[in-house]
Amino acid sequence: MRFASSAMVAAAALTFASSASASDEGWDTASTVGVGALAAWSIGVPVVTGDEPGALQAAGSIASAYAVAKGLKEIFPEARPDGSDNRSFPSGHTAAAFGAAASILERRGAGEGIPALALASFVGFARVEARRHHWYDALAGAAVGTGSGLLLTRPLADKRIAFVPWIDSTGGGAHVAMAF
Repeated sequence: MRFASSAMVAAAALTFASSASASDEGWDTASTVGVGALAAWSIGVPVVTGDEPGALQAAGSIASAYAVAKGLKEIFPEARPDGSDNRSFPSGHTAAAFGAAASILERRGAGEGIPALALASFVGFARVEARRHHWYDALAGAAVGTGSGLLLTRPLADKRIAFVPWIDSTGGGAHVAMAF
């Protein structure tokens, strides 16, 4: 399941990356698709595998990253490179993408987390190429999203091993139980 989901997201990113090189609008579309793919991955895979707490943690990570980014846009108005408005800092797309990717990394491990972080990096790059953000907007969005994902997501516990340390007035030790 992990390989299949990673391969699916990578294929989608490559497909949209090739079409995105044509214009700023293409890069904008590719970044939006990347965020959507990461959100679907970070929430959908846990739902399908019966990991409801993981899905809720991912949703919370994405939502809080996006909310913090929106709040920072109000506090620090910055003109976009394309001149469309003054809501450039930080990148909300990049914050949400890294919130999802960090949640995947924390909950599902490096096998899925590294490809997710690569896709989130692509989202940040695409936002800059689309002239919607400066490089530092994307970097700040990545920091906000990563922090959100790591703070709000807990690793999936391995339930096959239990380690229980103990201590009393005569000494201490540990009990280890393993299921095969």
